[in-house]
Amino acid sequence: MYPSEYIHFLAHFHGDRDYFECHELLEDYWKKTDSRNKDSIWVGFILLSVSLYHHRRKNFSGAKRTLAKAIKIFELQPDSITKLGVTPVGLIHLLHEQLSSLQKGESYRSISIPICDTSLTELAKKTCEQKGFIWGNQSDMTNKFIIDRHKLRDRTSIVQERLKSLKTRKGSE
Repeated sequence: MYPSEYIHFLAHFHGDRDYFECHELLEDYWKKTDSRNKDSIWVGFILLSVSLYHHRRKNFSGAKRTLAKAIKIFELQPDSITKLGVTPVGLIHLLHEQLSSLQKGESYRSISIPICDTSLTELAKKTCEQKGFIWGNQSDMTNKFIIDRHKLRDRTSIVQERLKSLKTRKGSE
């Protein structure tokens, strides 16, 4: 019923709080299913993950900007949120609270997506357990691999993709 990428996203989101991985999982899925749609519900969840990644690293400007974009997407698509087993009013309220926290310069705190489908919760919890995570754990602020993951990853494929895109654009001019 739910895409496996989404289940894995939820496991990371509520387990190890690896928001970079959350972003990667849903970005790949979005590119396969709805890549031309910048207002896709998947983009909303990607932006939420990016915002939390920035907030945890004390990049308040980036966190506010990406969260505001996520909120706009979610506010326009309550039915899509519901289809993904999440309470739209609860999610949007939570994200407005999160934005207020960012605007006040408050420290990062782990949040939980308000899932209303108990079968989804069970699937995500089981996946979380299989990955060795504890559902609902707070973010490990000492884990530099998760906190600074963008600095530690191999960027070869990203650089190659950007060069390819640049060549394509220059060829069409």
